[in-house]
Amino acid sequence: MRNGVFAYTWDLVGDPDTAARFADLGADTVTLQASYHSVRATTAWHPRHRVVHAEHAAAYFRLRPESWGGLRLQPPAPSWGVEDEDRFGTATAALTAVGLRTEAWVVLTHSSALGGSAPDLTVRNAYGERFGYALCPAQPDVWEYALMLVREICEQYDVPALVLEACGWLGFEHGSHHEKTSGADLSTCAKDLLSICLCPACARGLSVDVDELAADIRTTIDRELQDGIPAGQNLVEALGRDRAQAVYDHRRQVITGLVAEAASIARGREVLLMATDDPQVTGPDVGVDLTAFEVQRPDGFVVKCWDDEEAAIARVKAAAARTDVPIVANVNALGERPAELPALAARLVAAGASGLRYYHGGLASPARQAAIRAAVEEVQ
Repeated sequence: MRNGVFAYTWDLVGDPDTAARFADLGADTVTLQASYHSVRATTAWHPRHRVVHAEHAAAYFRLRPESWGGLRLQPPAPSWGVEDEDRFGTATAALTAVGLRTEAWVVLTHSSALGGSAPDLTVRNAYGERFGYALCPAQPDVWEYALMLVREICEQYDVPALVLEACGWLGFEHGSHHEKTSGADLSTCAKDLLSICLCPACARGLSVDVDELAADIRTTIDRELQDGIPAGQNLVEALGRDRAQAVYDHRRQVITGLVAEAASIARGREVLLMATDDPQVTGPDVGVDLTAFEVQRPDGFVVKCWDDEEAAIARVKAAAARTDVPIVANVNALGERPAELPALAARLVAAGASGLRYYHGGLASPARQAAIRAAVEEVQ
């Protein structure tokens, strides 16, 4: 049973007390940002800043030009927080010094910066519109970029595990600046239809008539938007079983292939995959049949438990019943009722979770940190 907290490098770099503060939570593991998307975050205790605005996706490990020279996609370095060319290494050393285990938290396909510089490598919906924040993992250049992130971390740092986020497609709901989409009342199914990537790489991987598929998706979505006729309950109902299965099969092949190659590069280290057991889902937690990993299974599935408590319990229980791969519950300590965190942790363990990661050690207020501490004690 590992108990861990998520953290950003800027929580630690430049603050000599943060590592000890994390250790005081009782956790044994810190899931530390190694490559990450844009974000604005508070830093309540840092001696030099209170708000960090990461304006674009960046790599927080040491960037070696010789490793990236031949690749079309190259991660930018951060220019915010405390200046340090190897923030991940500095933060990892601080955590190691207080006896904490570090997992490298690696976001693979979420980058508005890279999507803006290479729009042809981003997700393209049935209307031909690009999601600039979403790199398409079926594109060979994106594949090479994602694996180079993994390779560079493994070659430079002696971390025992990597947590892979956005190891597939990001879809319609995740997410642009200043969203103005809620008033259209799009159903979940319509959003899932808008999330299907039909870029040239995906078109080659789908065993269907892609032009016909795109036209049918447009008709279905427009009918819902303009006439109020629901798209359906799911992709099978909206597209037909064969075409929905073609989408699922394509996603499965890309995701499992990418995980297998990442695991091969990370040989000797655990690879934990942020995932949900629903092939219709797109987002930072990839939607994939948890039993689909035939060549190389991940060492654990990180299952998000941020929503309704009963839904989270059911999700963990179902995932644990589906696979013998360990299930790690990703628990939101930033929710509305932090005092209920210990009881939730106990229920998740009873449902089949073999570990917990609390989101987020650096963002949590003193009251929320106390709730994390109590939750760790509850399940130890």
